[in-house]
Amino acid sequence: MRCLLLACLLLGSAQGWALDRFQVEDYTLPNGLQVLLKPGSERGHVAIRLVVGVGLDDFPCTDKELPHLLEHLLFSGIDASGEGGLEERMQALGGEWNAYTSNADTTFVIEAPARNQRKVLDLLLSLLTHTRLDDKALASAKRVVEREDGGHYSHLQRWLDRQDLGHKASNQLAVELGLKCTERAEVSHLTLARLEQVRKDWYAPNNMSLIVVGELDRLLPAYLERTYGALEPVEPSEHPQLPQMQGHAAAARSLIRGWVGQSAQLHWLFPEPVLEQQHSETFDLLKDYLDWALYRQLRLEHELSYGPWSDREVFGGVGFLSLNADLERDDLDEARQVVEQLRTHLLKDGLDPAAFARLKQAAIDRQAWAVQGNSALADYYWSALGDLDDGRFSDPAKALRAVTLAQANQALRQLLEQPGYLRIEKPLLSDEQVLWLLGGLLILALLGGLGAGLLRRRTS
Repeated sequence: MRCLLLACLLLGSAQGWALDRFQVEDYTLPNGLQVLLKPGSERGHVAIRLVVGVGLDDFPCTDKELPHLLEHLLFSGIDASGEGGLEERMQALGGEWNAYTSNADTTFVIEAPARNQRKVLDLLLSLLTHTRLDDKALASAKRVVEREDGGHYSHLQRWLDRQDLGHKASNQLAVELGLKCTERAEVSHLTLARLEQVRKDWYAPNNMSLIVVGELDRLLPAYLERTYGALEPVEPSEHPQLPQMQGHAAAARSLIRGWVGQSAQLHWLFPEPVLEQQHSETFDLLKDYLDWALYRQLRLEHELSYGPWSDREVFGGVGFLSLNADLERDDLDEARQVVEQLRTHLLKDGLDPAAFARLKQAAIDRQAWAVQGNSALADYYWSALGDLDDGRFSDPAKALRAVTLAQANQALRQLLEQPGYLRIEKPLLSDEQVLWLLGGLLILALLGGLGAGLLRRRTS
């Protein structure tokens, strides 16, 4: 009866319901699988996202590649036809698929014709339950993961990472503060037994969310209850606590990036203070404001950087907002002074009310076209699953409107009152230094030649 009511709801109210992207049909099967269905605007197509609640942050540094390796291994085949046969089946259904492992989850992403949505979901279910894990497939998956991570992890690269020379500025700071692993995780030591255990512990319906957006089959709810509803739940595994800042980081450092060149980058990173209300929206608006402020000062006023920018990143359990600029090596000192003056001005005078209002309205207006099409909508639901409440996602535009100038100024002061962490990235030598070095070597060679000639005359 419940499936019949869901089907009637999907068919009867699809047109009006599809216009409201924040309203979805959200329910949980008896085995714990969360199902999210949404009629989409594009006919003949469905976007499917299966989100498994296991990611890189669920494992210690040496084993972080476990969920990533398992993700690849699950595509190795469900029968004797192997990986190629599995791909041929998806091609025959007119679909395409991929998978991604992030810090928080592992997600299978599928685009398919609406007419074959149940067959495609059958194939996905077979991948989850019938993929055969063996040594040959494991060796192949390890090679793929190693290539994706940048190739063989050489002794030189490991040494550079240990010296904080192999990371970009923000990653290097995260390593110093104990928020990120010092070295790249390897896969050579990971065994089939370990991977089978990850599959058993985490690949369970009560740790999954299935999102389907598009032209939905009217029998889809009944199909899901009969097939995916037969998966066996497990005792939920505990997610480890995300790391907090525990190490000490230098207030300022110069990082070597390359051997020779005139380019450089300036990065000034500030840990984000935790706000009680509208944390993400407030700092998104501050990022937009700082983008504009850096552009005005470093490009328009001083012509030091073509495209300065601000950025928000999260490492472990700590968020960072950074001020960044691409520069000429000779302009580093002037640019640093300009950015310091900008910080001083913002701490003293706060945000310009007119500029803040303009940028806030622009951010609100962008929400009108921020998510277009079935695929983008499915990705949006995937990224915002934590905001889902009783079949409705929170409206970002409404949250942005709630951020006041006073709130933004208070957050800005809390952010910039910290000294922050300054990082300068530049090559080891400038072009001029190379010329001087070559000139010095040439002079030494000439002097050595003259000395050798004099020595031969004396001995003769």
